[in-house]
Amino acid sequence: MQVHLREPGPSQSSDRVKKSPSTIPLPFSYTPSDDGTDENLLVLLHGLGDTHVPFAKLGRQLKLPQTAVLALRAPEKIPFLYEEAYQWYPSFDHLGDLIDRPNPTPTLDILSKVFNHLIKDCSWPTDRIHLFGFAQGGSVALEFGIKFWREQRVDSESSLPVSSLGSIVSISGPLLSYPTISSSSPTPVIAVYRPPPAEPSLSPADLTALKKAFSSVREAKLGAKGPGMPSSKEEWEPIMRFWSERLSRRQVEGLYEVLSGIAPPH
Repeated sequence: MQVHLREPGPSQSSDRVKKSPSTIPLPFSYTPSDDGTDENLLVLLHGLGDTHVPFAKLGRQLKLPQTAVLALRAPEKIPFLYEEAYQWYPSFDHLGDLIDRPNPTPTLDILSKVFNHLIKDCSWPTDRIHLFGFAQGGSVALEFGIKFWREQRVDSESSLPVSSLGSIVSISGPLLSYPTISSSSPTPVIAVYRPPPAEPSLSPADLTALKKAFSSVREAKLGAKGPGMPSSKEEWEPIMRFWSERLSRRQVEGLYEVLSGIAPPH
């Protein structure tokens, strides 16, 4: 699988190696790019009941060229469980049933602080930051993409440049509410899911809402059977192709325009 990286535009940061994040209000794991050039940042958000640890491992296994990896752990431990299992927002009522209309606002506010640190203190251009989320983490990634764009639109009224995030990959994570924004976000999105009755999945209504919130949405259906995450080279291929169109490349001595050898994780 070859990954073609885009030439960086005018917003390229002058720092080839970015400062490691430090003042993040969540447990996290950060890994600089293997090739010594931090041109892109992939932020990974795990699913309900998980931690950031396996997603940090996944990010390292991807070995995306010129891409650092930041895996974040959700802020809340799931009540009444003894194992390390976390949630991005309260997901269960007092009877242990899933909440129909969860409120992710506190977590989105935390992510705003994370991104403020990444952009202002670590010198990451907004369009070099890419989100990857699974299930509940995918929903949070999409909701944050809308929040970030809405805030950018407000900033534009004070003559500041408007910039969107680099991309969002959501694996079986729908929006949590129907979007009510006047202008859809230009952040490219790929919605990856197994068709119903697989669980988790995405419904036609979920996809309609997604296409209202974001102007560039690509769909990728996985096989009808299998785990929630992509589990083979074939299932990772559309995500890799999406990244090959979105990740930026810094021209450095000895680097070819087309970088190959990226193997999807097993």
